[in-house]
Amino acid sequence: MEHAFDVLATVGLADAPDDTARVLEAAGARRRDDGRLTFPRAMVEAAIARSPSTVDLPGFVADRGTTIGGGRVHVGAGGAAVQVLDAGTGVYRESTLADLAVATRVLDHSPNVHYGLRLMVARDMPDDLSLDVNTAFACLASTTKPFGVSFTSADTVDPVVDLFDTALGGPGRFAAQPFCMAVAVHVVSPLRFSPDGCEVVARAIQRGMVVQSCTAAQAGATSPASLAGALAQGLAEALAAVVLVDALRPGHPAIHAFLPFVADLRTGAMTGGGGEQAVAAAAAAQLMNHLGVPHAVSAGMTDAKVADVQAGYEKGYTVALAAAAGADMVQLSVGMLASIMVASPEALAIDDEMCGAVLRSVRGVELDADALDLDALAVAATGDGHFLGQDQTLARMRTEYVYPSLGDRSSVAEWLENGSPAVWDRARARVADIVATGRPGHLSRSAEAAIRAAHDIRLPEEP
Repeated sequence: MEHAFDVLATVGLADAPDDTARVLEAAGARRRDDGRLTFPRAMVEAAIARSPSTVDLPGFVADRGTTIGGGRVHVGAGGAAVQVLDAGTGVYRESTLADLAVATRVLDHSPNVHYGLRLMVARDMPDDLSLDVNTAFACLASTTKPFGVSFTSADTVDPVVDLFDTALGGPGRFAAQPFCMAVAVHVVSPLRFSPDGCEVVARAIQRGMVVQSCTAAQAGATSPASLAGALAQGLAEALAAVVLVDALRPGHPAIHAFLPFVADLRTGAMTGGGGEQAVAAAAAAQLMNHLGVPHAVSAGMTDAKVADVQAGYEKGYTVALAAAAGADMVQLSVGMLASIMVASPEALAIDDEMCGAVLRSVRGVELDADALDLDALAVAATGDGHFLGQDQTLARMRTEYVYPSLGDRSSVAEWLENGSPAVWDRARARVADIVATGRPGHLSRSAEAAIRAAHDIRLPEEP
């Protein structure tokens, strides 16, 4: 952590756009002779102190929202994959807007996934404005949970927020119920501001969006090969976002995604499933928790191309370690394959169940007033010799334990009798059932009609 503060104070960041540089210098940043902006430790610590320690994320439906920070672990989607695995054919193809809508609808029906970022890029959109507006609409129309979208430039922020205002009933409504985060990559590692990202942050703050900044350097490629060095650089880049938001509007709600990625140094390619990735994400969470900054880390980014054994073990230990470290948000954790290049609604359904087990492990052993019941123990020990049917057993059946619906706990004989179904088969059926439920009802037809009249919406209207 000390090294990160030293990095900001001495090396700083380059390439700040003029408007961003002026705001940061007015807040106390210093410009080196080579143009890089440096940030004195006192400036950074003051920005951290002014930043909210918790951030409310409302859903489009109020009771689907949550609060980030304060010790609760949240699981979320994300990844912006450019391909989708077609479950029916096994073919990898470019992802479309319709694919995004289906995946987001599955997310909405996933009890252990608390929020979503776009899982895939709609590759069938003709231009940047169409991409950003239609991505926002597809997510809005498909889930009542909080979600986040990215922007290709600051110019598309206003149309998207105007769309959200219309969905909620009029101008200014979204700022009062900001159910969508603006996800902005504010840096290009190592240690350079992204001009486009900084401009998106500024515009999103103006329109009342919760900001999620993002830094995702790759150890051995765009950050040092040592995990300690990669974490120090990543923390410095994440804290640069804390300073930026504070300089633009002190106290504005922001979440800072500190995503230390790892490169396979044999090839230079990003790898999401290694033990190093698990350790780096957990360490990032611990660093941000120490500072009291609401944050996200990355896990579940398996390198497997299908939902196989490799996907299971890589997702399992990376998500579990990040959650056990107390990450506020465990991002990219569901539905992703092939080092986040491929998305799959069926994988999302499977991962939701895995995350339920992980979240149960985070709860640990709960000791409350009736957890240790001497009388019940005596009855079982001196009577029938079991606890089946006892009041405590029945009461704890749903509160103490979680049960799989896709995972199989039947006997071998029962499994064979049922046709030896694989978890992938059950996931395909789950996705098909969700799609068959038809149009979600949370976005009124009148609001949808107004949105379609004002914007070039390319997702077909459902009956």
